[in-house]
Amino acid sequence: MKKLIVLSLFTFSFSLFTFSQSNFIKDSLDTYIPREMKRWNIPGVAVAVVKDGKVVYMKGFGVREIGKPDKVDENTLFMIASNTKAYTATAVTLLAYQRRMSLDDKVSKFIPGYKLYDSLASANVTVRDILCHRIGFLTFQSDFLNWDCNMSRKDLMMNMRTVKPMYGFRTRFGYCNMGFVTAGEVIPAVTDTSWADFLKYHIFMPLNMSRTTTRNIDIVNDKNAAKPYTWYGGKLVPIPYDSVDNIAPCGGINSCVKDIANWIIMQLDSGRFNGKQVFPFEVLKRTRASNTIVTPYPEAPGTHFSTYGLGWFLTDYMGKRIVEHDGGASGFVTKTALVPEEHFGVVVLTNTDANGFMDALASQLIDDQLHQPYKNVSAEQYKGFSQYIAQFDSADNALWAAAAKKPKPALELKAYTGTYINEVYGKIEIKEEKGKLVIHFSHHPHFTGVLEPLGENTFVCNYNPVLWGVKETPFKVQDGKVVAVTVSINNEVDYLPYTFKKIE
Repeated sequence: MKKLIVLSLFTFSFSLFTFSQSNFIKDSLDTYIPREMKRWNIPGVAVAVVKDGKVVYMKGFGVREIGKPDKVDENTLFMIASNTKAYTATAVTLLAYQRRMSLDDKVSKFIPGYKLYDSLASANVTVRDILCHRIGFLTFQSDFLNWDCNMSRKDLMMNMRTVKPMYGFRTRFGYCNMGFVTAGEVIPAVTDTSWADFLKYHIFMPLNMSRTTTRNIDIVNDKNAAKPYTWYGGKLVPIPYDSVDNIAPCGGINSCVKDIANWIIMQLDSGRFNGKQVFPFEVLKRTRASNTIVTPYPEAPGTHFSTYGLGWFLTDYMGKRIVEHDGGASGFVTKTALVPEEHFGVVVLTNTDANGFMDALASQLIDDQLHQPYKNVSAEQYKGFSQYIAQFDSADNALWAAAAKKPKPALELKAYTGTYINEVYGKIEIKEEKGKLVIHFSHHPHFTGVLEPLGENTFVCNYNPVLWGVKETPFKVQDGKVVAVTVSINNEVDYLPYTFKKIE
């Protein structure tokens, strides 16, 4: 049900209770996590907490796969999705620190032929711009095409020129996965080393992150990997791993809490790990410097700013800077959060995308660290989540109920068949199969959408994969002929509808 990040930075909670949380990790966490997993219906969770250069808590809970006994442990692999962005940004910032490039170099210097829709943006877009989400795209814009598709990394970057931005260049924040994909390709342009190898030799190996990988096949074949689950039809259902090798610099890392704890230790110790300076502290500081305003007037108590650095969301809470990022792939949502002034950090990995527990647990632990009055943040956040799920299910059920009445479309099914094209996505084909219309997607050949009539020229589309959802799909008819169809998918993948013109 959820694909990418949960953009809401910490939703911290307060109460009038005076119960001290000073011993929360030691005395309560082993009870708290399983109880809240049950509340959120999460199969598996892994957690690591770092304080003053040491791992003070690291544990797995639940199972890797529903119906099987294999337990989650500290070495269990999860897709960490957009947590990858901090690694990509740190690698690129290292190159800038070494003066092999500049963050303010034009992207076209490294990617020949690189263009955006707007000529001003094309001429001026810099590496910094694509690392801090300020190129004018709406959050997730064009991810209908980009995520889990069959196009090459180069072709996807070149396709960015077809995406008409929703905002002006550098005017506001819009979370853009393709910006980080492009940033990843700056690395081989500067070093003749692939993004994956650069991270391996400059981050994973120096930090003893021996379980961390960057390919889909690595998690698919791993014997200690969590299986992904999403919410569909009122229950958790298993889904395939996303295949995102082509866009890996924005979200392709697979890792475990044992490995990520080392990354956190390095982040909190000014770039040092096991007595060695893995990264100059200046590199880390540059990634944590604000570049784009995310929320002009954050309303969370104790918070005064909300910005994006380079691969990190930045905010303040009770006078402390919070450095964090969420990650969401199909069947996984994860979180990394740092409080550098407290030498404190946490990572939470989960194997269902239908939860906000990873955010709630990080908030709970930071409240504990900052000696805030106790309140069950998870229980508080679940209230809003459960309402959202109920609305989500209700909307789907309403569409299914309307289709079950079997209203007749305005035209014969054959009239809706044919080839359609959209300037961003490319082609889809609608065929009549066994008395139903089925959409086939040129860049997602394993995906389909089955159309059921809702009356007139509107249908409900039931997608496979289920992550794309159940959506009302209207056709445009002129002079008795179908001329276009508007396709949309779940907001967690892409907020925008896409109009496809009929060409055959």
